Amino acid sequence: MLQDLWNNNRMVAMLIAILVVVVPFLIYYVVEAKRKHPKGLISAALSNMGERFGYYIMNAVLLLFLCSKFGISDDLAGWIYAVFYFLIYVLSLPGGMVADRTQNFKGTIMTGLLVMATGYVIISLPVFGGNPGNVPMWVLVLTCVALVLIASGNGLFKGNLQAIVGQMYDNYEAEAAKQGPEALAVAKSRRDSGFQIFYVFINIGGVIAPFVAPLLRSAMLKLDGFIYNADLPRLCHGFLSANLKGDDLNNLNELAQGAMVNGAPVGDMAAFCTSYLESFNTGVHYSYIASALAMILSFVIFVSTRKSMPNPVKKVKAAAATSTEVEADAKEIRQRLYALFAVLGVAVFFWFSFHQNGQSLSVFARDFCDTNSIAPEIWQCINPFFVIVLTPIIMLVFGAMAKKGNDISTPKKIAIGMFVSACAYLFLLAIAVVNNYPSGEEFKGLAEATKATMKAGPWVLIVTYFFLTVAELFISPLGLSFVSKIAPSHLQGICQGLWLCATAIGNLFIALGVTMLNSFPSQWMCWAVFAFFCLISMAVMLGMLKWLERVTK
Repeated sequence: MLQDLWNNNRMVAMLIAILVVVVPFLIYYVVEAKRKHPKGLISAALSNMGERFGYYIMNAVLLLFLCSKFGISDDLAGWIYAVFYFLIYVLSLPGGMVADRTQNFKGTIMTGLLVMATGYVIISLPVFGGNPGNVPMWVLVLTCVALVLIASGNGLFKGNLQAIVGQMYDNYEAEAAKQGPEALAVAKSRRDSGFQIFYVFINIGGVIAPFVAPLLRSAMLKLDGFIYNADLPRLCHGFLSANLKGDDLNNLNELAQGAMVNGAPVGDMAAFCTSYLESFNTGVHYSYIASALAMILSFVIFVSTRKSMPNPVKKVKAAAATSTEVEADAKEIRQRLYALFAVLGVAVFFWFSFHQNGQSLSVFARDFCDTNSIAPEIWQCINPFFVIVLTPIIMLVFGAMAKKGNDISTPKKIAIGMFVSACAYLFLLAIAVVNNYPSGEEFKGLAEATKATMKAGPWVLIVTYFFLTVAELFISPLGLSFVSKIAPSHLQGICQGLWLCATAIGNLFIALGVTMLNSFPSQWMCWAVFAFFCLISMAVMLGMLKWLERVTK
């Protein structure tokens, strides 16, 4: 009990320490946005922050929750997660089409928030079908229905809010153009930093969210007389299905005894496993109530501030144009769309690699890292924490370079980001080689004492997320900015949806990370695959650099 209390206090202390660091940065971003950026940017960012807070509560624990509740394999849970992640982004394309066709971006966004709230309410219900150790298929289907609702609502919300931010900068630059070329140049230079500020607010929600489910889960376990252990759900399901083998039965007996708050003998192992699974998963279910409340908060923020935000406008019909002008305009649009699709192709491979945070990196944290004091899901907060802390540094560096006439183009920044992303996986490859890590499946079958001597420290996760975050800051917010620059005025919602579709395609294959981690003979092979794709994508981006820079001028 003292150890459990200490672990919970460490999680709370970690959260407080992160907030102490984050709050000054938040104040800085608000002041910066008020001084140099369009009115409405902070309102849009706050609306997005609330939605992302709710989303990241679920995202931090989804794969591990599917395994712990339903007793399914990492691979199957990974594919459910991947399809959900695919839908989250691909549905932004029809969501953008709806908003473009109706020209009711704000109404579409509000509808999306309410649909997401409904999905979170459904998934928050602790339904087990009468047996926490053998949950029936219809409960899994109900969970998937809730995930589809969340993905559908997100499709109506995400890309369209980004399109509104893009319109803010279109209006901002149009006003600056009236003051002369110098004012216009300054206004254009602020679009990238504006999207970086918008992106930071996403991560303010993301840095807090991973703590919610683990703290509620630990509290629920404590109320029922248990102590948290990440390995027990798999072992409990294995025992109840009479499927334990190797050292797993000994591991279960050892961990079950250590999971009793009062230190009393476990007694009936089947009863222990059933009770532990119900308590473990009920706490996670309750965390989704916070997700639903976050959607409602985001809805209230958006409704109360929507008058300060523009609606992306329809393409204004020009006076009768000559055939030459029409042909030139069509050619320019084609060039813009070709450039967009070229960058989207590169983005697919970045998201395939980056979104391993909820897949192979979560499984790596659970199985291969010493996370006894801090739950494995919580380490996902390191990525948004680095986003908040590193963004002003990158903004200052880019700003200083622009003032000296050495501005780095957005396509070049994306290429640099792919290289940094490769560095993250080259680092993990080196760790796997040094520690001689076998496949995930082989590692799980080892004795607990053997596994304990092989586990890496949490610093490995911190270094990995540092590289991935720097890569993200070079690619994700700047990708949004790139799309807003290059999108034809009558296709803004659709083009933002296409960017998210590229993310969706990358996400559809992220479950391969778990499959490779668990099945490749040596773990380093898994990380080598991701490093290879990142380096190839960087080379392709550099090969297209001059053309992309010319099209985006």
